[in-house]
Amino acid sequence: MAQRRGRVERDTKETRIIVEVDLDGSGTADVATGVPFFDHMLDQLGRHGRLDLSVRADGDVEIDAHHTVEDTGIALGQALAEAWGDRAGVERFGDATVPIDEALTRVAIDLSGRPYLVWDVDTPVQVVGTFETTLVKHFFEAVVANARITLHVENLSGDNSHHIFESVFKSVAVALRRAVAVTGTGVPSTKGVLQ
Repeated sequence: MAQRRGRVERDTKETRIIVEVDLDGSGTADVATGVPFFDHMLDQLGRHGRLDLSVRADGDVEIDAHHTVEDTGIALGQALAEAWGDRAGVERFGDATVPIDEALTRVAIDLSGRPYLVWDVDTPVQVVGTFETTLVKHFFEAVVANARITLHVENLSGDNSHHIFESVFKSVAVALRRAVAVTGTGVPSTKGVLQ
């Protein structure tokens, strides 16, 4: 089987991002974005997705985390798309429901080649630490657009915003792990392509 890895460097006037991903890794996450809560969430994505994930970001966090989070999402989406190539042999669909204490989130993924995000997540507070919680949706919008996937995220319960977002990232990780699992040989589509 070909190596299912992706590497993307993204340089702008606002950020410099390097993302590396190995779909057949062991869950080793090495993340440093300068945004501590975001690092914690990306760590969940790598570990529970059993991806080897490396993220290095140098952004204008003295302004706020927006550009760093968005550009990391863009680079991660592109790296994932590179890693799974034409998507031949993958399961294609994945879903997961993950609890973190009182929080419960359900996620479904389709490696469809058609970017679409359905986001049903409300949080009690708008800031966790210094992290604006609206950036989580923005991050996933960037991932979805650049990885060209369909992603449904529905938070079913939760009182603590940290727990809610941790359940979101862990659910996405597990659903992604299931979707990228190699279970066949051809492209899993009646069209013959997933692009």
